[in-house]
This record gives sequence, C-alpha cells and structure tokens, in this order.
Amino acid sequence: MKRFNLIVAIIIITSLSIQAQQMFKKYSGQDIGNPKLKGSFQFDEKMQKFTLGGAGYNLWFARDEFYFVSQEIEGDFIISANLKFIGEGTDPHRKIGLMIRNSNAENAVYMDGAVHGDGLTSLQYREKTGAETLEKAADKKEIPDFVQLERKGNEFIFRISKNGNPLVEVANVKMEMGKSVLTGMFIGSHNVDVVEKAEFWNVRIEKPAAEGVDGYKNLSPSRLEILNVETGIREVIYETETHIEAPNWSRDGKFLIYNSSGKLYKFNLKDAKISEINTGDVVANNNDHGISFDGKMLAISSSAPVENGNASVVFTVPLKGGSPVRITEKGPSYWHGWSPDGKWLSYCAERNGNYDVYKIPAKGGDEIRLTTAEGLDDGPEFSPGGKYIYFNSTRTGMMQIWRMKPDGSEQEQITFDNYQNWFAHPSPDGKQMIIISYPPEVPATSHPHNQRIMLRLMPVDGGEIKVAAFLYGGQGTINVPSWNPESKRVAFVSYTY
Repeated sequence: MKRFNLIVAIIIITSLSIQAQQMFKKYSGQDIGNPKLKGSFQFDEKMQKFTLGGAGYNLWFARDEFYFVSQEIEGDFIISANLKFIGEGTDPHRKIGLMIRNSNAENAVYMDGAVHGDGLTSLQYREKTGAETLEKAADKKEIPDFVQLERKGNEFIFRISKNGNPLVEVANVKMEMGKSVLTGMFIGSHNVDVVEKAEFWNVRIEKPAAEGVDGYKNLSPSRLEILNVETGIREVIYETETHIEAPNWSRDGKFLIYNSSGKLYKFNLKDAKISEINTGDVVANNNDHGISFDGKMLAISSSAPVENGNASVVFTVPLKGGSPVRITEKGPSYWHGWSPDGKWLSYCAERNGNYDVYKIPAKGGDEIRLTTAEGLDDGPEFSPGGKYIYFNSTRTGMMQIWRMKPDGSEQEQITFDNYQNWFAHPSPDGKQMIIISYPPEVPATSHPHNQRIMLRLMPVDGGEIKVAAFLYGGQGTINVPSWNPESKRVAFVSYTY
C-alpha cells in the first residue's frame, strides 16, 4: 500500500538542451491533400510551444485538405495539448485539434478531436479509406482550451477541458486502424485562399503501461517537468529511461532533489548536471524526503532494521550529504514535513495495523500521535507559517484533504469532491496548495503508478479547485514539497512507457 524501493538502474546524464527537446524533435509537418496555400510550423524551444499555419478546403467528405504536424507511434497511447486559435479568423468552420491517422493520404482512415472557430467541438472519423467523414459532436458550442485523444486497441476516445475543469468525454468510437499510426496536431482553414494560425503547448504523448503490468515491478521511464502555475505552461527539463520520483525544490531555488534506485540525486537547474547525494550507508531511500525551511538539513525515509524485520524509518542528514541520523525507531514511518522552526518532523506511520499522522522532535525523541481515525491518514505537511498541518485521510470514505493544528486539534476537512485527493503541498507564500487527484475508481487507500491523474490548485483555506495539469503518473509524481521559493512554479515527474 505504501512506497517500495526502486530497482537498480543507470542514470544517463545528458545535456539539458538536448535531453529535454528529444520528444519534440520527432515531429514533422506536411500538407495533406495538396491545398492551394502551403502550411508550416514553428517550434519555440524556450516555451516548448508549436505555432501552426495551414489552409485547405476542409477535413470532410471523402478527402481532406489541411496541415498536419505529426509523428509515428505504435500501440496504445494518450496525446494531449493546450490549444488556441490566433486571431479572429475568416471562416467559422476553421478547425484545429489533435488527430490519429493511418497515413498522410488525403482519403486515409482517421479520427480527430476537432475544435471549430464557432465553438463546435466534435470527434470526427473516417472508418474506411475514401469513405465519408462521420461526426459525434459535443452537446454545446464552447471552445475548450485543452484536448486529449486516447487509443486503447480499436477504441478511440476524445476528451476536453476548459477553464481548469476536469476532463469531460465528448465521444468515443471503435474502428480499425493500423498498429502503427500518425498522431499530432492539425489546422485547416475551410477556405482555400486563407491561411489560419493556431498555437499548441503542453503537447505530450504518453504510452500507458500494458494491461496487467505492475508499476512497481516494471518501472517506467520518466520526464522531470516544471509547471508555471501562473501561465499553465509545463516545461520538460529532463527525460530519462531511468525511473525517478518525488522532486524537492531547494530553498535557494538552484536545484531539485529526487530519488531513484534507493539513492538521492541533485539536479542543477542551471546546467542540468546530476550528482548523487551522500547518505552514507542509508541507500534504500524512497520518495518521502524534503529540505528543512532553513535549507540546511534533509529528511529522508529509507528501509532499515526494525523490531520485526525491515521497514521505512525517518533519518536526517545535512543537505550537502554526510552520515544520516536515525530519528524514528519504529517502522514503517514515512516523512512528509518539517516545521518552519526546524524543531519537528511530521510523518505517516503504521502502528498496530492503522496508519496515522505523527510528529517527533527533529533531533529525535518520543513520537506523538496526532490522528486516531480508523483507516489511512497520510501526507502530513506543515503550512509555511506553522499554523496548520495539512494531510489526507480516508475517514469519510474517499481520500480527501484535511488540516489540523500542530498539536492535532481542530481537525477539519477542506476538499469534498468525487476524486481521491492526496498530498497537499502549501505554497511558500501560504496562499494556495497543489494536490494530486486520482479518478474515483482508484481505491481510496492507494496512490498507484500508471494512472491518468490531475495536479490541482486550490486556496489553502479551501474553495474552488482548478486543474493545473493533466498527466500520466501517480506514485512518485509529486509526493513531497516541490514549490520553488517564489511560489510560481512546481516540479513534478510524469511517466510514459
């Protein structure tokens, strides 16, 4: 139910500018159907944003004319992007969106998630080569700002979001396509004498685990990303075949810390150099680690001997590395928070069959139990001012976010929706928090790998929750504090096979 150590893997250290851009260099652009005016695209490496320009009579009937930026991919996958038209446009039926297509032939089998200039949003598809295009439209005309297509065998699903709301399925269709297909972004002007333009950003292709794959035994490759919470733009800063987890942001803003294969690593944000942090003989570290408010110490959780074998216990070690000091004698114990004054550590621990929130002096001593509800209480993190400890609990049936005073008093629920909400991380300025939200069908006591999840923002006192990012991830994505010091950006890990 809790964290497991990672399998041994080799970290390949590669230049940031090369490594982070590989996923985008696979795209190429092509006019489909020989439109009168030729299309083009540009890619802004700094913003990781595509700008497409294209013309063509339409994507309709038995043949198409439009501009397509795509790459080849096999098997099941999810493709997602934010998107918007540039300018007022000429024809209300101009279209942009994401597409899955058998080939670049003008009459090829395809399906797309199309956003029209007049707000019509629909799943369009051609079931046979040269057949008429069919359509399944959304209930209302409202231009979304995020679209997603998923292929699951011969099932194709179109989902949309607008204004930070959860994804809504527009439609799905079952049809035959090749094992290898083209997928990417498209634009069509619906006017042969006009070139329309659009922007696409946060473009991601994610390959989910195959059916029955255990996310602990078959660990996925990783993308280390940074989310700008003000603009919504995500930046991939590192890609690796190695499985990495749980980035912390240093208090001086210069580097990130993550765990992989039982070790902890420092990722320098200026030059992308990666170095191992010396944790002595404590080398079975999991994804519960974090930096003290004064930036001098690191709390870590690692497998160690306990009364009945081995389990996770909490240690502290200087941030620069050294010999760890064991803080909790009992296990399993999973660190989650430092008090702002550096005197206390908060953690989740299992004692007598029940997981609860505890705190303990940062230099060691007697642990203090703060929650007593049946079920799982987890993820305790101090607010920057030290007024509250935020945590997540299953005591109402769903996993929801709660808070309490540091002495365990005044426990109150602050999220109430139909998602499994985990790991509330308050921003350093104390104004908002970011949480990870699983679909309701995921068991409340589990935060597994290999899920379509959301990172969501909300005021620290509760209130309206907005989606900041849709991604494939889960365990290891954002288990621990990961805000930058200015409260404008958050680091996280997404996964793809």
